[in-house]
This record gives sequence, C-alpha cells and structure tokens, in this order.
Amino acid sequence: MLILAFDTATDVATSALVSDGEVLGERVSRAVTLLEDVDALLRQAGARTGELEALAVGIGPGSFTGVRIGLATARGIALALDIPVAGVSTLAALAAGAPGAVPVVDARRKEVFILAGEPRVLPPTDVEVMPGTTYTGSGAIRYRAVFESAGGDVPPDEDERHLPRARFHAALARDFGPAAGVEPLYLRVPDADRTRA
Repeated sequence: MLILAFDTATDVATSALVSDGEVLGERVSRAVTLLEDVDALLRQAGARTGELEALAVGIGPGSFTGVRIGLATARGIALALDIPVAGVSTLAALAAGAPGAVPVVDARRKEVFILAGEPRVLPPTDVEVMPGTTYTGSGAIRYRAVFESAGGDVPPDEDERHLPRARFHAALARDFGPAAGVEPLYLRVPDADRTRA
C-alpha cells in the first residue's frame, strides 16, 4: 500500500511517502510548504498522485493552526483522490521514533503536551520527571532546564528524536476511513474560543 503521511502539529512539519513499510522519501520543513513537499516526495519516488492508496495524518496535540492545516490538507487530498485517511497522534509518532523516551510537545502558554499513560496538558514544572529517563520533542527542548534539573535526560536540540517523523505516522496508522471522520486531538480549548468565553 502506498501511503502519504504528514504532520503539521508542531513548528516543524514532517512528511513521508511509504510503500508497504519501505520509506521512499521523507521531508522536514514547515506547514506552509506541505503541498510542495508532497509534490517533491512523489516526484522523487517516481510516483503519481493517482497511485496513492491512503493517507496518515498527525492529529495533534500541538498548534491549533498547525493541526487544522494538516487535517484540511488531508481532507482535500482524500476527497480529490477518493482515498481513506487514518489519524495518528503526534505524541504517539514521537514516541515511536524514540523508543523508551517520554514525548513532550511545547503547548505554549507555559504548558506542555505529554504522553504519560494518557495524553495530557500541564505546566512543565508539574511533570513527574523520572531520573534517567529521556524526554524528547519540542517541549523537552524548550523546558530542558526543568527536565534536566529533575534528573531527566534531553538529547541535543538537533537530535532527530525530537521530530514526530511522518514515517512513524504511516507505521502506526490503523482504521483507515473517510477523512471527515478523522478528529483532531487538542487536549484544551483553542485560544480563539477562550477569548469568546
């Protein structure tokens, strides 16, 4: 099965083209260049859009705008090509890329999204840091001092384990279905809704 996978929930967008588990191409950029990245991946693999059989998209948690960009793009492509979509948690993909590490995504507002059993949002100072455990992701980088002072290990900023690589979205994708059925994973109310309350 030829799967196009991408995640735009964090500041760094990742995309990959995967055929029966083999990564044909992978890109790291920004959400604004996602469609250019998709085109480049297809050209690099010598594939046409009509050959895509499914999509795997990151559903967050992460930036509200980033999650919406990813879901809207997935819905547009799926509708145009009449192919199914599966949503994959950004935290789950991050965990798959760094086995044994705890994934932490910067949630802004002095909070982090963390996968500790269930996905949660909380201030980094409220994270129960386990000494000797590795913490990866944009939240671990931003709050490195908090995690390291409590005995946690945070790899160097440029370490690829900090990225929710799209190849892992493709590997984790299950329950493919209509794009309209893929729901975002926000974990909190978007800023726009908070200001209306």
